[in-house]
Amino acid sequence: MTLAGQTRQAPSGGSSDATLAASDHTAIESLTRLFDAQHASFRQSGPPSLTERQKHLGALAAMVMNNRSRIQEAMVADFAVHPEELTVMTEVLAVAGQASYISQQLPLWAASQERYVDPTLLGSARSEIRYQPKGVLGVMGPWNLPFALTLGPAADMLGAGNRVIIKPSEVAPACAELLRDMVTATFDSDRMAVVCGGLELAKAFPALPWGHLVYTGNSTVGRQVAATAAQNLVPLTLELGGKNPAIVHTDRVTDDTVRHILVNKLVKNGQICIAPDYCLVPRDQVTEFVERSMSYLQSTVPSYSESPDCVGIVNEHHLQRLVSLTEEAHARGCRVLTFPADGGVAVGTRQMPVSLIIDPPDDLAVMQEEIFGPILPVKPYDSVDEAIAYVNSGPPPLGLYVFATDTSVVDHILNRTTSGGLCVNACTIQGAIPSLGFGGAGHSGYGRHRGVEGFREFSHQRAVVTRGEGDLIHAFFPPYSGLARSVVAAALDTPPSDADTSKEN
Repeated sequence: MTLAGQTRQAPSGGSSDATLAASDHTAIESLTRLFDAQHASFRQSGPPSLTERQKHLGALAAMVMNNRSRIQEAMVADFAVHPEELTVMTEVLAVAGQASYISQQLPLWAASQERYVDPTLLGSARSEIRYQPKGVLGVMGPWNLPFALTLGPAADMLGAGNRVIIKPSEVAPACAELLRDMVTATFDSDRMAVVCGGLELAKAFPALPWGHLVYTGNSTVGRQVAATAAQNLVPLTLELGGKNPAIVHTDRVTDDTVRHILVNKLVKNGQICIAPDYCLVPRDQVTEFVERSMSYLQSTVPSYSESPDCVGIVNEHHLQRLVSLTEEAHARGCRVLTFPADGGVAVGTRQMPVSLIIDPPDDLAVMQEEIFGPILPVKPYDSVDEAIAYVNSGPPPLGLYVFATDTSVVDHILNRTTSGGLCVNACTIQGAIPSLGFGGAGHSGYGRHRGVEGFREFSHQRAVVTRGEGDLIHAFFPPYSGLARSVVAAALDTPPSDADTSKEN
């Protein structure tokens, strides 16, 4: 598969580096003003009521629903091809549904949680956790789901009573500009705002003293964001992706398994952080798995890469990167099956056919990098423990997918591996349930957004104790005499000496 005859085009408008730098300088000034204004407003107004938070969430949901046609236009502008149905499900309904779910759950989530107090020591004292807003929070969004992965975390933050500033990815500029326009028209800038810009803005954004910062993207930039944010001890949520395995057990090499893995690779043409990155298949069933895969593609999506369902790769840089992965595999003598067999990359729309790479060596780039495209390596294994060891030899992935009928096999894999999320006999569903906290583990990120975990992530969980009567707290204070010794003796179940009990407290 090559890009013969295709030439790389300059960005529209021919913006110079100096122009971009000046634009970023203006954006950084705007960011600083917005941050200061939101911080002052937060200090002056205090935490919003639950009713106010629910109003903000309702406005967010209505915003995406009312702008769905514009959102679709922006997605097509950035991806060249993007099915309207996919846009509505992932960028509109997912955001509106999440905001609605948070609004419904807020009274339960925001209620103070009472904690146990030992009455022997502290008498009638009460202890509780109270959830308070953290203040002004930042979101650095990715290009692949430019509305869902900016407005989704923002919904969690608004539900927790915070102020929010979003920096969308410059890789999807039409979506970034529309997001800014939508938010500006819907929210007061001291509640939620969007700043657009390039590299210099991206460097400046994590340098502010945020109450909390969310970054979604690759691990290289994630490390840089973490290092910058650490200068102000800013708490972080990092969602960094990784190589998500699909382990297929010998009892599940079926048409249903193949279909489910492939369709999850076809969604957005593989440009999703939780898409299956590679498959581990029993060695003696690899041929069957591949034959079933090609049969499914032929019967269901025969002209996939030319269809309106095939999302364009976001830009030339990422397209060339993906093409180079398959070219390296070819050059190393790997068996590469491309579907359609005579398919090539569509010039102009950047639509790319699906490729299966059979048993690629581990030193190939396709087995070292997160693929983020329509390429699926298929690796053989000889035992479940070997498959587990292979997964564990790399960093913990964002998602892990187990296809097995035997529940003992499922439990064994679940107990012996670590990942951000896991699905059994399915892929990616963990990313579509608003009640489930979403995030990585280790190299694939840390922290959670969505669900009650997201509410707590973006809340200050304040420990509050109200003293009652009948306590023994004076035993902790000097001078340590009779009362202290009696408390220690009671705890150790040893009687105090006569000298101890005779002394005054």
